[in-house]
This record gives sequence, structure tokens and C-alpha cells, in this order.
Amino acid sequence: MKKRAIFLDRDGTINEDVGYPGNFSQVHIYPYSIEAVRKINRAGLLAVVVTNQSGVGRGFFTEAALRKIHRKMNEEFIRQQAHLDGIYYCPHHVGSALPEYGLDCTCRKPFPGLGLRAADELDIDLHRSYMIGDKVEDILFGRNIGARPVLVLTGYGRQAQGRLREEGIVPAFTGRTLSEAVDWILEVDLGRGSAEG
Repeated sequence: MKKRAIFLDRDGTINEDVGYPGNFSQVHIYPYSIEAVRKINRAGLLAVVVTNQSGVGRGFFTEAALRKIHRKMNEEFIRQQAHLDGIYYCPHHVGSALPEYGLDCTCRKPFPGLGLRAADELDIDLHRSYMIGDKVEDILFGRNIGARPVLVLTGYGRQAQGRLREEGIVPAFTGRTLSEAVDWILEVDLGRGSAEG
């Protein structure tokens, strides 16, 4: 049977959105994020990060530096008895001076590319999965891959909430933090003890 996943935006959802962090010392993980991911792990769902990282295409940092950030981020989760099952990123920026990154791609959220790739590589049932993020693009990405979108009010969440309301787009749930969003998924939507599978 294919697996369920909770897709997670990075900046503004797991950690503070500080713009374009080029090294791990600039990444400040919210204190509750480790426990939220630990709960996902214990429930038998996959915790998969999907993140737009146009800082690569903009020339602010290299793809190697980004991969190092993600490696250190996962190491920090593991150090605290949690783990990320995958980290997928879009490095593109359509105005990039670097030809390999100046693409009008299909992997930048809200386009579904990152989710489709993760589903293929990790054997995920997208229609039984979730997407948590703080931006309009995250909610639209969730809809575009067929997952249930959940908004958090950290990062750009409050601005996104207003824009979504104006456009008549209703997330499955709106939580104050990643922790609250994960609790809703596991305890209310999936029901206690029924998240496996």
C-alpha cells in the first residue's frame, strides 16, 4: 500500500523566514517543529519538506550550500529523535543569469513538480496526504497535487489567510503553528490511532 505523507514548507513553517539563508547558522527552527515532526514519524506518516529556494537561481548561494543546510537541518532533527523522510527543493528563478537555473519550471510551488517527484520516489499516495505551509502557494500546491492543504499563521500565514479569503480558497484547516496543524491532522482529521497505512 502506498504511504501517506505530510508535506511541509520550510521557511515560515518549520523555521523562521529570514529571507535567503545561505548557511545553517541563519536557519532558526521553531522550538515546536522538532516535536511536530516526531509526532508525524510516530504516526507512521512520511515527513517530506518541499521548498522554493530561488536564492540559488538568484545567485545568493550555491546548490551545494543549500544541500549542506538541509543535511544539517536533518541532522538536528535526528539529534532530537525525529527525522525528515525527504527534502525537495526548487532552485530556479526565471530571471536568473545562470542558464541552468533560469527556467520557467514546473517544480516551483504552486506547480506540482516537487510533489509528483516525491510521490514517485517515496511511493506516496498524494490523495491521502497533506500539505502544511504559510503561503498561498503552499495551499495551492496542496490542491494541485491532490493533498489536503493546511495553513499555518507563522511566517506569511496571516497575509496568506487574507488573500485566500479574498479568492474564496478555504484550507482544510488553519492552525497557529506547525504543531497545531500536525495535531489537527493526527488527532482530528485522521483520528487517534488511525494514521497508519
